[in-house]
Amino acid sequence: MKTKAAVLHEIGRPRPYAETRPLLIEELDLDPPDEGEVLVRIGAAGLCHSDLSVVNGNRPRPVPMALGHEAAGEVVEVGRGVTDLAPGDHVVMIFVPSCGHCLPCMEGRPALCEPGAQSNGAGTLLSGQRRLHLEGAEVHHHMGVSAFAEYAVCARPSLVKIDPELPLTEAALFGCAVLTGVGAVVNTAKVVPGSSVAVVGLGGVGLNALLGARLAGAERIVAVDVLDDKLALARQLGATDTFNAADPDAVAAIREATKGGVDYAFEMAGSVKAMDLCYRVTKRGGTTVTAGLSHPDHKFEVQHVSLVAEERTVKGSYIGSCVPLRDVPRYIALYRQGKLPVDRLMSAQLTLEQINEGFDRLAEGHTVRQVIVP
Repeated sequence: MKTKAAVLHEIGRPRPYAETRPLLIEELDLDPPDEGEVLVRIGAAGLCHSDLSVVNGNRPRPVPMALGHEAAGEVVEVGRGVTDLAPGDHVVMIFVPSCGHCLPCMEGRPALCEPGAQSNGAGTLLSGQRRLHLEGAEVHHHMGVSAFAEYAVCARPSLVKIDPELPLTEAALFGCAVLTGVGAVVNTAKVVPGSSVAVVGLGGVGLNALLGARLAGAERIVAVDVLDDKLALARQLGATDTFNAADPDAVAAIREATKGGVDYAFEMAGSVKAMDLCYRVTKRGGTTVTAGLSHPDHKFEVQHVSLVAEERTVKGSYIGSCVPLRDVPRYIALYRQGKLPVDRLMSAQLTLEQINEGFDRLAEGHTVRQVIVP
């Protein structure tokens, strides 16, 4: 069958993307689902910094590649061996498929699935195959999903079935922003009630971390960004304190306001500079967590003696250390109860043809979550 998709042919084109057009909307050939695979009609797909990191070269991937990894849609057809999904079912897409058999999967850490990481790096589905073609040549899959499209074929482990009553424009956010942000707080850091939290970087993932901190019962929530409009939104969502990271005295001001630093600090900007600030505002004995993805060449330096003498913890968090089959339904239930108002993070709905302009806005930072509706 044919499907329109946003295809990246060249990494690192300069901004503005509205002029350089790194993503081309092209008609691709899409193979039917093979064994263990599912054809999904895309209902909505969010623009995420992880997509931008591929476009700008911070996250190198093989090209040509059909981008998009945070999405939800409706099952159209299932391949052989898929018995727990049927046409008409609604699903959230997960950007690391879990094989269920490698050691991390058996340890309950599907975000670290080894075959999943290998196939994502190679631009294939979990089977090692590609189902997308342009004029007879293979096109790589992005994170096993390639959701900036009308249709996608995914491995069954890339999908979580959800209640069809949830609008797909809202459901899409649970595939990345919610899992990563909320999960970093409740799964990776295990924030306890009454504690203090700082979130550095208030994009879609960072603001979900803020919502997660509220959910976990944090008493003090410090929001940090370089944009005042993001800080204002953070206050509306429950931040008790806000600080502009561009202020050269920001670290001292945060430490003073929190009487020596916070119990938990979360770096969500994908920046070593933000990570440094994050570490410096964490108290003695505290935990610093990062879910940001900077360029592979960038290094984070830490004072060794402070790590030891102050009993610090520095942790990475990928997909919020989540178990998607468990956490997606759980977070959707909390959303419906009004405890995770993720709908307030949606900035705009776009068409596929507006995707380059959408990435310009994302790079400028003046938007939270834009959603492509094919």
